Amino acid sequence: MTKTVETIKTQDTIPASTHVVIIGGGIIGITAALALAERNIPVVLLEKGHIAGEQSSRNLGWIRKTNRHFHDVPLAIAADKLWAEMPKRIGRDVGYRQAGILFLAQTETQLAMHEAWVQSVESLSLDSKMLSTREIDQKVPGGQGKWLGGVYTASDGRAEPAITATAIAKAAMNKGAILVQNCAVRSLSTSGGKISGVMTEQGEIRCDQVLLAGGAWSRRFLGNLGISLPTLPLICSVLRTKPMQGPTDIAVGGPDFSFRKHQEGGFIITQRGALDAPITLDHVLLGHRYLEQLRTQRSFLRISFGHEFIKDLKLSRRWKAQSPSPFETIRTLNPHANPKLNQEALTNLRNAWPIFEQAEIDEAWAGVIDVTPDSLPVIDKISQIPGLTIASGFSGHGFGTGPAAGQLAADLISNSHPIIDPKPYAFDRF
Repeated sequence: MTKTVETIKTQDTIPASTHVVIIGGGIIGITAALALAERNIPVVLLEKGHIAGEQSSRNLGWIRKTNRHFHDVPLAIAADKLWAEMPKRIGRDVGYRQAGILFLAQTETQLAMHEAWVQSVESLSLDSKMLSTREIDQKVPGGQGKWLGGVYTASDGRAEPAITATAIAKAAMNKGAILVQNCAVRSLSTSGGKISGVMTEQGEIRCDQVLLAGGAWSRRFLGNLGISLPTLPLICSVLRTKPMQGPTDIAVGGPDFSFRKHQEGGFIITQRGALDAPITLDHVLLGHRYLEQLRTQRSFLRISFGHEFIKDLKLSRRWKAQSPSPFETIRTLNPHANPKLNQEALTNLRNAWPIFEQAEIDEAWAGVIDVTPDSLPVIDKISQIPGLTIASGFSGHGFGTGPAAGQLAADLISNSHPIIDPKPYAFDRF
């Protein structure tokens, strides 16, 4: 089974020129296009496949501040406001609900980590708080898990990835943005030491600014330009159940499962304690930068070596602007869901909340996450190529902060006052 996503009709051919070209039609690129269009800045967004075809429609839909890095919380807070305004802004409900998120602790170590996080963000005045075992049973009744406690943020929420980016894309087009699908950007054009356009499979578009929001593809695109963006791929498998009764509307994350209500009545479930990590050449080239993550999170990774390594080796890392690019070879990253991980998630969840014994799988899918060494994205201008801005490396957290991250990128491009301090997302921190 693969992920179903709402489709959208866009323009078929590229214009001759614009002010800003956005590379990538995920949640970040789309929200940046909307923000620029609302400011009457000419913008063209180019997507090699179809809008939200990759991780922007394949994620869990969580919109959270809980357990984010201290420096990442301001972006999440800004995103909360933008999510609440989204239905009015785009004229459509995208399933945003501020139903809360709860993370559970089964061991003293896990409980201490949650307590340490709550203390670390005390100065940010969040509504996050620790819950006792009894309070967990009240909020999520019918459980049989032996939880020592948990951390709960009532103002956290969720939305529906399968419809969100395309709904925002339609609003961006209505406000003047031009979107073109099935049109890969091969390279950049420069003149006088700065951006002058982009080369696509349809030819060149002249422009003054470029935003690279290519998700897991951004590293390969920049590598062809001689710029190293440190990201590595991980694969998350997800399932959605058929409509069923559940214990709560709160999104719940346990050590080895998570679940949240879907707008059609089922639940989105994943094995929160495991991600597939097929080895690629980039793991060899960049692995030393991830040693700290590997030390603390090795148990989360299901490492494998095989056909993914060969497949990656066959994909070009260097190409000319006039030649077909890897983005035309693979239009959409569509990894197979790992049925073993999905079954683990369902089994673990049923052990904790027996009501999920009635769960029937309606859909299963997987998505590729681009992870940086510190799990924070890059949202910054690239000094080596004046006129180029990047917003990538969201490490599986991009959907929740997407509206604010896209606006921050638009702020940098238009030299506007930034929605939050962009310093934590600087490219040169690596």
